[in-house]
Amino acid sequence: MFFTTFRSLANRNYRIWAAGALVSNIGTWMQRIAQDWLVLTELTHNNASAVGIVMSLQFVPQLLLLPWSGWAADRFDRRKFLIFTQSALGLVTLVQGLLVILGVAELWQVYVLAFLFGCAAALDLPARQAFVSDLVGEGDLVNAVGLNSTSFNAARMIGPAVAGAVIAAVGTGWVFIINAASFAVVLATLWRLKTACITKPRRSKTNGGLMEGLRYIAGRNDLITALVMAFLICTFGLNFPIFISTMSVREFHAGAGQYGVSVSIMAVGTLMGALIAASRANPSMRQLLLGAGVFGIGCIAAAVAPSYGLFAAMLVVIGLAAQTFNTSCNGLLQLTTAPEMRGRVLAIYLALALGGTPLGAPLVGWVADMWGPRWAMGVAAASGILAAAAALLYFAHLRKKAQQLLLSS
Repeated sequence: MFFTTFRSLANRNYRIWAAGALVSNIGTWMQRIAQDWLVLTELTHNNASAVGIVMSLQFVPQLLLLPWSGWAADRFDRRKFLIFTQSALGLVTLVQGLLVILGVAELWQVYVLAFLFGCAAALDLPARQAFVSDLVGEGDLVNAVGLNSTSFNAARMIGPAVAGAVIAAVGTGWVFIINAASFAVVLATLWRLKTACITKPRRSKTNGGLMEGLRYIAGRNDLITALVMAFLICTFGLNFPIFISTMSVREFHAGAGQYGVSVSIMAVGTLMGALIAASRANPSMRQLLLGAGVFGIGCIAAAVAPSYGLFAAMLVVIGLAAQTFNTSCNGLLQLTTAPEMRGRVLAIYLALALGGTPLGAPLVGWVADMWGPRWAMGVAAASGILAAAAALLYFAHLRKKAQQLLLSS
């Protein structure tokens, strides 16, 4: 069981990449906490809408750069391309940290830097997701995707708690500096990889870009259903910075340390979900249905939780369900997509999953400001229930099609 779950680590290149990714993921989660805390408590007076705007500006480039991001991931050498994007991400983060440390940071500057960071991330994500298959090949792809999620969520357990401690000890700005250093670690791992052992998949030679990817998806009902579900949950359900920060501050009157611990508590569930996904052979639409349904139910329970302890317990359930859905969706898309189309399909998936945040985050922030964070969590619950309904419609379509084939035979 242990070897099955962690078998991709037998690959030297993947081990090096995974080690650098873990360091970077910890820094990323530290920055997320610092950025939310900076906007919510230092630059505004508990303004959830401002947090939503920052999230929107950071993720809207996923939509703006969609015509190029997926095509670039399919067209260029991914290792070299990642060196460029990781360098850009580190530079933007460094500037943010220096502005805060020098005491000159203003809300508009956070908005601008969030947008620039989002532009670099929009180009980075499809290439980084597809790069995993270059490192491990098709046989271990699902396992490697699951281990990537495990790393990301292990960092979610560590990063927020460390960020809360750093903010309390030396201030918010140093969290950004630490994350900037983590990008340097990723760059070092990219240089250490043995290029001869990296698979060179067939590269796209066309300029079809976005339209070619859309035509490919249009012929696949399974991909359409998975993308619709991802859009619903990621746009209206995964706004955790808003949910957890406003519930912690307004409902349970917590400080920075307890807020960081709350995020880490949810990471316990997401880590469990990632490990379970890594041990499975193949993702399926049923796993997406299960993840979406449990996510919706968990959000309902969290929204009505009368105490912090019960709220924290529901965060574990929500984290497990969300990670089951995300990892299964990512693995399903990668494993069932032609290698030469993988970058574009992933770019469209990421644009819907992350680019939908500019629509969902301000809405959820507005709901939290107008009616309270419990109602905002109700929006998340609705997204999970609707996504589960989409999966049920897909299965109903399959049954109807099977019946028609049976009758015609």
